[in-house]
Amino acid sequence: MSVNADHRETMTAAAGARPSPVAISMDVFSSMEPLEQEWRALERDDYCSLHQSYDWCHAWVQTHNSPLAILRGQSGGRTVCILPLEISRRTIVRKASFIAAPFSNINTGLFDTAFRHSIGAETTRALRQQITSALTHHADLLHLSNIPLLWRNQRHPLAGLPAVENQNHAFQLPLFDDFQATIAQLNAKRRRKKFRNQQRKLNEHGGFDHIVAESTDEKTRLLALFFEQKAVRFADLGLPDVFHATETQAFFHHLQHSPREGQNAALELHAIRLKGDYSGKISAIAGLSRKGDHVICQFGSIDASLVPEASSGELLFWLMIERCCAQGARVFDFGIGDQSYKRGWCPVETVHHDIVLPITPIGHIAANAQRLLTRTKSVIKTNPRLYACLQKIRAKGIKPSQSNDTDD
Repeated sequence: MSVNADHRETMTAAAGARPSPVAISMDVFSSMEPLEQEWRALERDDYCSLHQSYDWCHAWVQTHNSPLAILRGQSGGRTVCILPLEISRRTIVRKASFIAAPFSNINTGLFDTAFRHSIGAETTRALRQQITSALTHHADLLHLSNIPLLWRNQRHPLAGLPAVENQNHAFQLPLFDDFQATIAQLNAKRRRKKFRNQQRKLNEHGGFDHIVAESTDEKTRLLALFFEQKAVRFADLGLPDVFHATETQAFFHHLQHSPREGQNAALELHAIRLKGDYSGKISAIAGLSRKGDHVICQFGSIDASLVPEASSGELLFWLMIERCCAQGARVFDFGIGDQSYKRGWCPVETVHHDIVLPITPIGHIAANAQRLLTRTKSVIKTNPRLYACLQKIRAKGIKPSQSNDTDD
């Protein structure tokens, strides 16, 4: 298979393939830059996750060295889909996954709106054939994690491919223009009482400000402090610090300096800054991303030594959600991972699936192993004793796998 100056390999449907309503060809790119214009055009669709946006993926590629195998699907001379993939190797198995998958809360890939609505069983078969053919010389297994097969009341274009339910679900709070209508979905009376108590406890020490990092220096300092607070939190819980790696921290620093477009932001840092007795101290930090009307809380941290009875982390969520309502957002996404505070805020629980598609003969063995691993994780997470045992293993530095649920 030849590679041209754009590092592109062109694949067409195999001769004699079953006819499909939509003729599709698939290219493989080893760099992002040749696709930037088409990429940014597809990502404008609100259906497409910000985790497959050009800026999010570019920040990861700039800070990591994994080879890329970005799939571009075309039909009728126009680009109808892009799957931003990177290749990792474990022993002898090459796995193709979404770029930055370890820190993605929801993945969709990028699909043209009209194409997405036109996909039927025949087109799904054609896509499977094209993906398999295109990746033959790059990967043994395609593993696309954290995909909601039903999202925004639409079936995912790849829902017909082999999939297994992910061990982690995601939790969302629908938003309305009226903040009071938003919290009315919850136990509003209890929420308001809790908020007033949190304010009162902080005011007893001199008060607080809800800040959003604006300057480069402020963004850099606040993100560095988040990494410090999170490291302490993980140590207290006896868990490995998933943010410890230099390249991981560089990725988030790169993200927060990405260009903004209106309300959209790859990463926006919020914090509770105390006044009075603890003047200038930061008691809670959260990182939000926004694309269209969808806001995702990527991470959060607290300083448990600063007025812990005020629950600054919960207070910060109230203030951020209130602000998002005023700014016209429609979904506040707490991300993947089942935790009590998420259930307290979220009336919507979204099931995620992993698409596990073997590419080569060894990939079939790896696919079976991946499905078994995912199902085993599901069993463990629903069994308190087994889960406690897993946490102890992780605390000793033995990590069965990287988890997106960074607070588990």
